[in-house]
Amino acid sequence: MDLSSTAQNDHLIVTVNAPRIDAAAAIQFKDAMRRVTAEGPDHVILDLGQVDFVDSSGLGAIVAAMKQIGPDRRLDLAALRPEVDKVFRLTRMDSVFVIHDRVEPAGPAD
Repeated sequence: MDLSSTAQNDHLIVTVNAPRIDAAAAIQFKDAMRRVTAEGPDHVILDLGQVDFVDSSGLGAIVAAMKQIGPDRRLDLAALRPEVDKVFRLTRMDSVFVIHDRVEPAGPAD
C-alpha cells in the first residue's frame, strides 16, 4: 500500500495513494499506517481523496489504524469521495471519526 505523509504544524497528513482499501489491501494498509504514524504529531489526518472504494475489510483496517495510533492521539479523515463517504455514513462510522471536507487541517469538523 502506497502512503505518503507530510508533517504540517501539529498535524501529520497521511495520503493514501491507491484507489481501493479492500480485503486484498487491508493488511498492507495497516502495516503501512503503523510505520508512517509510529512517530509524529498527536493529530493524524488520513487523506482518502484518491480512494474510490472501501469495503468492510478496508473499513476495519481504518478502525484498526485508529486504535493502533493510541488513545492519546487522534485520527481524522479528509476528502472522502461520495462512494467512500456513503460507506462511513451507512455504517455509522461518521460518528466515530471526525470527517473533514478538505485535507487542510481545520477545526473540529467542517
